[in-house]
Amino acid sequence: MKLHRAVRFIVFGLLLLIIPAALSSSSSAQIAIGISVRIGPPALPVYEQPICPGPGYLWTPGYWGWTDDDGYYWVPGTWVVAPVGMLWTPGYWGWNNGLYIWNAGYWGPHIGFYGGINYGFGYGGVGFVGGEWRGGAFFYNTAVMHVDTVHITNVYVNRTVIVNNESHVAFNGGEGGVAARPTPAEVAAAREPHQAALAAQTEHEHAASQNRAMFASENHGAPAVAATARPGEFSGHGVVAARAAGAPYHAPAISPREARSPASEANRANAANRPFTPPPHTESAPRAGTAHPQNESHPENSSKAKPAKEPKHPPQEDKHDKGR
Repeated sequence: MKLHRAVRFIVFGLLLLIIPAALSSSSSAQIAIGISVRIGPPALPVYEQPICPGPGYLWTPGYWGWTDDDGYYWVPGTWVVAPVGMLWTPGYWGWNNGLYIWNAGYWGPHIGFYGGINYGFGYGGVGFVGGEWRGGAFFYNTAVMHVDTVHITNVYVNRTVIVNNESHVAFNGGEGGVAARPTPAEVAAAREPHQAALAAQTEHEHAASQNRAMFASENHGAPAVAATARPGEFSGHGVVAARAAGAPYHAPAISPREARSPASEANRANAANRPFTPPPHTESAPRAGTAHPQNESHPENSSKAKPAKEPKHPPQEDKHDKGR
Protein backbone atom coordinates (compact mmCIF):
# COMPACT_ATOMS: atom_id res chain seq x y z
CA MET A 1 0.00 0.00 0.00
CA LYS A 2 2.77 2.41 0.92
CA LEU A 3 4.50 1.70 -2.40
CA HIS A 4 1.29 2.33 -4.37
CA ARG A 5 0.72 5.58 -2.47
CA ALA A 6 4.27 6.70 -3.19
CA VAL A 7 3.82 5.93 -6.89
CA ARG A 8 0.61 7.96 -6.98
CA PHE A 9 2.37 10.94 -5.38
CA ILE A 10 5.19 10.71 -7.93
CA VAL A 11 2.73 10.56 -10.85
CA PHE A 12 0.76 13.51 -9.45
CA GLY A 13 3.99 15.49 -9.07
CA LEU A 14 4.97 14.79 -12.66
CA LEU A 15 1.56 15.97 -13.88
CA LEU A 16 2.01 19.23 -12.01
CA LEU A 17 5.25 19.75 -13.89
CA ILE A 18 4.01 18.65 -17.31
CA ILE A 19 0.69 20.54 -17.46
CA PRO A 20 2.14 24.07 -17.01
CA ALA A 21 4.86 23.27 -19.54
CA ALA A 22 2.28 22.14 -22.07
CA LEU A 23 0.18 25.24 -21.53
CA SER A 24 3.24 27.43 -21.85
CA SER A 25 4.24 25.70 -25.08
CA SER A 26 0.77 26.20 -26.51
CA SER A 27 0.79 29.86 -25.57
CA SER A 28 4.18 30.39 -27.17
CA ALA A 29 3.02 28.72 -30.38
CA GLN A 30 0.07 31.09 -30.53
CA ILE A 31 2.36 34.11 -30.24
CA ALA A 32 4.73 32.75 -32.88
CA ILE A 33 2.02 31.89 -35.40
CA GLY A 34 -0.11 34.99 -35.01
CA ILE A 35 -3.00 35.76 -37.35
CA SER A 36 -2.97 34.39 -40.89
CA VAL A 37 -5.21 35.48 -43.76
CA ARG A 38 -5.42 35.06 -47.52
CA ILE A 39 -5.49 38.75 -48.45
CA GLY A 40 -2.62 41.17 -47.96
CA PRO A 41 -2.77 44.43 -45.99
CA PRO A 42 -3.31 47.83 -47.66
CA ALA A 43 -0.40 50.16 -48.24
CA LEU A 44 0.91 52.02 -45.20
CA PRO A 45 -0.67 55.49 -45.13
CA VAL A 46 1.41 58.65 -45.48
CA TYR A 47 1.41 60.71 -42.28
CA GLU A 48 3.51 62.98 -40.09
CA GLN A 49 4.85 62.05 -36.67
CA PRO A 50 3.26 63.85 -33.69
CA ILE A 51 5.69 65.58 -31.38
CA CYS A 52 7.26 63.43 -28.65
CA PRO A 53 5.35 63.95 -25.34
CA GLY A 54 8.46 63.85 -23.15
CA PRO A 55 11.75 62.14 -22.25
CA GLY A 56 11.76 58.34 -22.23
CA TYR A 57 9.08 57.92 -24.90
CA LEU A 58 9.90 55.76 -27.92
CA TRP A 59 8.08 55.78 -31.22
CA THR A 60 6.12 52.66 -32.18
CA PRO A 61 5.02 52.85 -35.84
CA GLY A 62 1.46 52.29 -37.03
CA TYR A 63 0.42 49.03 -38.68
CA TRP A 64 -2.60 47.17 -40.04
CA GLY A 65 -4.36 44.87 -37.58
CA TRP A 66 -7.03 42.31 -38.42
CA THR A 67 -10.48 41.17 -37.22
CA ASP A 68 -12.45 38.29 -38.73
CA ASP A 69 -15.60 40.43 -38.82
CA ASP A 70 -14.33 43.48 -40.70
CA GLY A 71 -10.83 42.75 -41.98
CA TYR A 72 -7.91 45.15 -41.76
CA TYR A 73 -7.96 48.14 -39.42
CA TRP A 74 -5.29 50.75 -38.78
CA VAL A 75 -3.48 50.84 -35.43
CA PRO A 76 -2.11 54.39 -35.19
CA GLY A 77 1.58 54.99 -34.62
CA THR A 78 2.15 56.32 -31.11
CA TRP A 79 4.74 57.30 -28.51
CA VAL A 80 5.15 54.82 -25.64
CA VAL A 81 7.11 55.04 -22.39
CA ALA A 82 9.78 52.42 -23.06
CA PRO A 83 11.33 49.90 -20.68
CA VAL A 84 14.79 51.28 -19.86
CA GLY A 85 17.44 49.97 -22.26
CA MET A 86 14.88 48.37 -24.57
CA LEU A 87 14.11 49.10 -28.24
CA TRP A 88 10.93 48.22 -30.13
CA THR A 89 11.08 45.81 -33.05
CA PRO A 90 7.83 46.40 -34.99
CA GLY A 91 5.59 43.54 -36.03
CA TYR A 92 5.05 42.79 -39.71
CA TRP A 93 2.98 40.75 -42.15
CA GLY A 94 4.92 38.01 -43.92
CA TRP A 95 3.65 36.07 -46.95
CA ASN A 96 4.22 32.32 -47.23
CA ASN A 97 2.44 29.57 -49.15
CA GLY A 98 -0.55 31.74 -50.00
CA LEU A 99 -1.05 33.20 -46.52
CA TYR A 100 -0.16 36.51 -44.89
CA ILE A 101 1.01 35.79 -41.34
CA TRP A 102 1.32 38.41 -38.62
CA ASN A 103 4.64 38.36 -36.73
CA ALA A 104 4.20 40.29 -33.48
CA GLY A 105 6.60 43.02 -32.41
CA TYR A 106 8.65 42.92 -29.21
CA TRP A 107 10.96 44.87 -26.91
CA GLY A 108 14.61 43.90 -26.69
CA PRO A 109 18.12 45.30 -26.27
CA HIS A 110 18.63 45.31 -30.05
CA ILE A 111 16.38 45.64 -33.10
CA GLY A 112 15.42 42.39 -34.79
CA PHE A 113 13.94 41.62 -38.20
CA TYR A 114 10.70 43.40 -39.09
CA GLY A 115 10.29 42.29 -42.67
CA GLY A 116 12.29 45.07 -44.29
CA ILE A 117 9.15 47.23 -44.03
CA ASN A 118 9.77 50.97 -44.30
CA TYR A 119 7.66 52.19 -41.39
CA GLY A 120 9.48 55.52 -41.34
CA PHE A 121 10.61 57.72 -38.44
CA GLY A 122 13.78 55.74 -37.83
CA TYR A 123 12.43 52.38 -39.03
CA GLY A 124 13.52 52.25 -42.66
CA GLY A 125 13.49 48.48 -43.09
CA VAL A 126 16.66 47.51 -41.20
CA GLY A 127 17.40 48.55 -37.64
CA PHE A 128 16.43 51.85 -36.05
CA VAL A 129 18.15 55.23 -36.38
CA GLY A 130 15.77 57.43 -34.43
CA GLY A 131 17.88 57.39 -31.29
CA GLU A 132 19.83 55.31 -28.80
CA TRP A 133 20.13 54.55 -25.11
CA ARG A 134 23.05 56.12 -23.28
CA GLY A 135 23.03 54.70 -19.80
CA GLY A 136 19.50 55.07 -18.47
CA ALA A 137 18.52 57.94 -20.78
CA PHE A 138 17.25 57.80 -24.36
CA PHE A 139 18.80 60.26 -26.81
CA TYR A 140 16.78 61.28 -29.88
CA ASN A 141 18.14 61.80 -33.38
CA THR A 142 16.25 64.94 -34.39
CA ALA A 143 17.19 64.39 -38.03
CA VAL A 144 14.40 61.81 -38.14
CA MET A 145 12.35 62.30 -34.95
CA HIS A 146 9.88 65.07 -34.10
CA VAL A 147 11.12 66.29 -30.71
CA ASP A 148 10.71 69.56 -28.82
CA THR A 149 14.35 70.34 -28.07
CA VAL A 150 13.37 73.03 -25.56
CA HIS A 151 11.83 70.48 -23.19
CA ILE A 152 13.86 67.44 -24.25
CA THR A 153 17.60 68.04 -24.21
CA ASN A 154 18.80 64.47 -24.78
CA VAL A 155 19.17 64.98 -28.50
CA TYR A 156 21.69 64.76 -31.32
CA VAL A 157 21.65 65.16 -35.10
CA ASN A 158 22.87 62.49 -37.51
CA ARG A 159 21.74 63.07 -41.08
CA THR A 160 24.09 60.46 -42.56
CA VAL A 161 21.59 57.73 -41.71
CA ILE A 162 18.92 59.21 -43.99
CA VAL A 163 18.39 57.12 -47.10
CA ASN A 164 15.57 57.86 -49.54
CA ASN A 165 13.04 55.07 -49.59
CA GLU A 166 9.52 55.81 -50.83
CA SER A 167 8.18 52.30 -50.30
CA HIS A 168 4.76 52.01 -48.64
CA VAL A 169 4.56 48.21 -48.86
CA ALA A 170 3.16 46.68 -45.67
CA PHE A 171 4.17 43.03 -46.10
CA ASN A 172 7.22 40.88 -46.70
CA GLY A 173 7.42 38.25 -49.44
CA GLY A 174 5.02 37.27 -52.18
CA GLU A 175 4.04 39.22 -55.26
CA GLY A 176 4.59 42.93 -54.65
CA GLY A 177 6.01 42.37 -51.17
CA VAL A 178 9.35 43.42 -49.74
CA ALA A 179 12.08 40.89 -50.55
CA ALA A 180 14.23 41.48 -47.45
CA ARG A 181 15.69 38.61 -45.45
CA PRO A 182 17.04 38.67 -41.88
CA THR A 183 20.65 39.79 -41.43
CA PRO A 184 22.93 37.86 -39.02
CA ALA A 185 22.54 40.70 -36.51
CA GLU A 186 18.74 40.52 -36.74
CA VAL A 187 18.80 36.76 -36.27
CA ALA A 188 20.97 37.21 -33.19
CA ALA A 189 18.62 39.90 -31.84
CA ALA A 190 15.63 37.58 -32.24
CA ARG A 191 17.37 35.00 -30.03
CA GLU A 192 17.92 37.44 -27.20
CA PRO A 193 15.51 37.57 -24.25
CA HIS A 194 12.75 39.99 -25.09
CA GLN A 195 9.40 41.24 -23.92
CA ALA A 196 6.00 41.35 -25.60
CA ALA A 197 4.03 44.54 -26.22
CA LEU A 198 3.25 46.60 -23.13
CA ALA A 199 -0.27 46.82 -21.72
CA ALA A 200 -0.56 50.36 -23.10
CA GLN A 201 0.21 49.03 -26.60
CA THR A 202 -2.30 46.16 -26.48
CA GLU A 203 -4.99 48.49 -25.14
CA HIS A 204 -4.17 50.96 -27.91
CA GLU A 205 -4.58 48.22 -30.51
CA HIS A 206 -7.87 47.08 -28.98
CA ALA A 207 -9.24 50.63 -28.97
CA ALA A 208 -8.39 50.93 -32.68
CA SER A 209 -10.24 47.67 -33.42
CA GLN A 210 -13.39 49.13 -31.83
CA ASN A 211 -13.35 52.26 -33.98
CA ARG A 212 -15.19 51.87 -37.30
CA ALA A 213 -13.27 54.76 -38.84
CA MET A 214 -10.02 52.82 -38.48
CA PHE A 215 -11.08 50.00 -40.82
CA ALA A 216 -9.67 50.00 -44.33
CA SER A 217 -13.15 49.31 -45.69
CA GLU A 218 -14.18 52.70 -44.26
CA ASN A 219 -11.07 54.88 -44.68
CA HIS A 220 -9.73 53.26 -47.90
CA GLY A 221 -6.17 53.30 -46.59
CA ALA A 222 -6.11 56.90 -45.31
CA PRO A 223 -7.30 56.89 -41.67
CA ALA A 224 -8.32 60.15 -39.99
CA VAL A 225 -6.26 59.05 -36.99
CA ALA A 226 -2.96 57.86 -38.45
CA ALA A 227 -0.84 58.67 -35.40
CA THR A 228 -1.29 59.83 -31.81
CA ALA A 229 0.94 61.46 -29.22
CA ARG A 230 -0.02 58.90 -26.58
CA PRO A 231 -1.58 55.41 -26.66
CA GLY A 232 -5.36 55.35 -26.78
CA GLU A 233 -5.78 59.07 -27.45
CA PHE A 234 -7.80 59.18 -30.66
CA SER A 235 -8.89 62.81 -30.41
CA GLY A 236 -7.35 66.14 -29.48
CA HIS A 237 -4.33 68.14 -30.56
CA GLY A 238 -1.99 65.13 -30.44
CA VAL A 239 -3.82 63.33 -33.25
CA VAL A 240 -2.43 63.35 -36.79
CA ALA A 241 -4.51 62.42 -39.84
CA ALA A 242 -3.11 60.60 -42.87
CA ARG A 243 -2.11 62.92 -45.70
CA ALA A 244 -2.90 60.20 -48.21
CA ALA A 245 -3.15 56.46 -48.70
CA GLY A 246 0.18 54.86 -49.57
CA ALA A 247 -1.35 53.43 -52.76
CA PRO A 248 -4.81 53.21 -54.35
CA TYR A 249 -7.13 51.11 -52.20
CA HIS A 250 -8.75 48.03 -53.70
CA ALA A 251 -11.49 46.28 -51.76
CA PRO A 252 -10.87 42.53 -51.42
CA ALA A 253 -12.95 40.14 -53.50
CA ILE A 254 -13.73 37.88 -50.52
CA SER A 255 -15.14 38.53 -47.07
CA PRO A 256 -12.89 38.69 -43.99
CA ARG A 257 -14.20 35.36 -42.72
CA GLU A 258 -13.54 33.73 -46.07
CA ALA A 259 -10.03 35.21 -46.00
CA ARG A 260 -9.21 33.78 -42.58
CA SER A 261 -7.17 30.59 -42.87
CA PRO A 262 -7.77 27.40 -40.84
CA ALA A 263 -5.34 26.80 -37.96
CA SER A 264 -3.83 23.72 -39.63
CA GLU A 265 -3.10 25.65 -42.81
CA ALA A 266 -1.59 28.50 -40.80
CA ASN A 267 0.62 26.09 -38.88
CA ARG A 268 2.04 24.67 -42.10
CA ALA A 269 2.71 28.12 -43.54
CA ASN A 270 4.27 29.29 -40.30
CA ALA A 271 6.60 26.29 -40.21
CA ALA A 272 7.82 27.17 -43.70
CA ASN A 273 8.10 30.80 -42.67
CA ARG A 274 10.06 30.07 -39.50
CA PRO A 275 13.21 32.09 -40.37
CA PHE A 276 11.05 35.25 -40.32
CA THR A 277 9.46 34.60 -36.93
CA PRO A 278 11.33 35.52 -33.72
CA PRO A 279 11.33 32.93 -30.91
CA PRO A 280 8.65 33.19 -28.20
CA HIS A 281 8.79 36.26 -25.96
CA THR A 282 10.07 35.88 -22.44
CA GLU A 283 8.30 37.47 -19.52
CA SER A 284 11.28 39.56 -18.54
CA ALA A 285 14.03 41.32 -20.40
CA PRO A 286 17.31 42.86 -19.31
CA ARG A 287 17.03 46.48 -18.24
CA ALA A 288 20.39 47.45 -19.56
CA GLY A 289 21.96 47.36 -22.95
CA THR A 290 23.17 49.81 -25.49
CA ALA A 291 21.20 50.10 -28.67
CA HIS A 292 22.81 51.70 -31.66
CA PRO A 293 20.66 53.31 -34.35
CA GLN A 294 20.67 52.01 -37.87
CA ASN A 295 17.98 53.49 -40.03
CA GLU A 296 15.89 56.52 -40.43
CA SER A 297 12.47 57.93 -40.67
CA HIS A 298 10.14 59.79 -42.91
CA PRO A 299 9.89 58.83 -46.57
CA GLU A 300 13.53 58.19 -46.25
CA ASN A 301 15.10 55.26 -44.46
CA SER A 302 15.93 52.22 -46.24
CA SER A 303 16.87 48.62 -46.30
CA LYS A 304 17.44 45.97 -48.81
CA ALA A 305 13.79 46.18 -49.59
CA LYS A 306 12.68 45.51 -53.09
CA PRO A 307 9.47 43.94 -54.33
CA ALA A 308 9.76 40.20 -54.69
CA LYS A 309 8.47 38.35 -57.69
CA GLU A 310 6.71 35.14 -56.87
CA PRO A 311 3.83 33.10 -58.26
CA LYS A 312 0.42 34.69 -58.07
CA HIS A 313 -1.65 34.04 -54.99
CA PRO A 314 -4.99 35.11 -53.52
CA PRO A 315 -6.13 38.75 -53.83
CA GLN A 316 -4.62 41.41 -51.63
CA GLU A 317 -6.30 44.42 -50.08
CA ASP A 318 -3.40 46.47 -51.29
CA LYS A 319 -0.08 45.68 -52.85
CA HIS A 320 1.96 48.82 -52.63
CA ASP A 321 2.68 49.89 -49.09
CA LYS A 322 4.39 52.42 -46.93
CA GLY A 323 3.44 55.18 -44.76
CA ARG A 324 3.70 57.46 -41.91
